[in-house]
Amino acid sequence: MQEKLDVKGLKCPLPILRAKKALAQLESQDTLEIWATDSGAPDDFVAFCRQTGHTLLLNETITEDNQEVFHLIIQHK
Repeated sequence: MQEKLDVKGLKCPLPILRAKKALAQLESQDTLEIWATDSGAPDDFVAFCRQTGHTLLLNETITEDNQEVFHLIIQHK
């Protein structure tokens, strides 16, 4: 199962808090696809996964409407 989480426009710590809440609803091996615009999000999610044991499957930056958007996929531990 894959859930999607759009946290564009939200600043730290809200993207992490929303992701943590969404992951709590998922089963082991499920994935959470995250779309964020906070420039700290990539590093924050790397640290979050390292601390919680979840796996960061994708961490890419794309440009959407002349703005950096961070696309991440986390697999539940």
